[in-house]
Amino acid sequence: MTTYKTAQANAAAPDPELGLLADALRKTMATTTGAALDAALVELGWPEMLAEMPEAAIPLVFGLLGETGAHAPVINDVVLAEAGSDIGATVPLPYTGGRWIEWSRHDRDTEALDAELPVSVVGSGSAVPVSAGRRALGWWLVGTSRAMLDLARTHALDRTQFGKPIAGFQAVRHRLAETFVAIEGAEATLHAATDDLGSLLAKAAAGRAAILTARHCQQVLGGIGFTAEHDLHRHVRRALVLDGLLGSSRELTREAGAIIRAGGSAPRLVNL
Repeated sequence: MTTYKTAQANAAAPDPELGLLADALRKTMATTTGAALDAALVELGWPEMLAEMPEAAIPLVFGLLGETGAHAPVINDVVLAEAGSDIGATVPLPYTGGRWIEWSRHDRDTEALDAELPVSVVGSGSAVPVSAGRRALGWWLVGTSRAMLDLARTHALDRTQFGKPIAGFQAVRHRLAETFVAIEGAEATLHAATDDLGSLLAKAAAGRAAILTARHCQQVLGGIGFTAEHDLHRHVRRALVLDGLLGSSRELTREAGAIIRAGGSAPRLVNL
């Protein structure tokens, strides 16, 4: 399932204009990133989309960021919008380990694991609503996971050993299948997330899926996956940074367990 189809599934009815927008966004993200992409998204109507149709705009934009490998500081906008503040600025964001970071709206040098991202540690921050931000990051992680899976799948089909593609080997097929199931499961939780706990669980599932995807895809790609020339390492670094933002999958899983234990029962999140 592509990011565009995912966004359409969330909309009340299929919208041909959404398809045109998705094509425009994908083409823009293929050639533009960082502060330049931030400005381009404004030109394409990101502020209006976030205000008027967040249920479609967030999966579309953040999923495509993951798919294309581009980045923009728009997580600030999602958090600010949920807080009822004007977008276009930055806000300190909680990061795993009790730290706070700032995602700058300007390109600059960084010491982050993902050297492309203009993020930096700040001293402290104040509590901000994070449910919408967690869903947005979940879509970004799913998009990144799908990009990694596509790289591994392509390699498995092209790479031959003993006279046949390695995609025919059971161990490779099992890794790719497990990865696909994890990604689909994470996307399902994002579709179902409508409240704080649902958003927490969706972000945790997306982070776990991304980490599992990175592990399995690295195994499928073998030595080439470690090289700077291959794109896998860019997606792995991106996934690790995004997993830690607004709570890592490990932290959020513990937090969900504490919430359920305190309540004495697990709430119904989806009516099946």
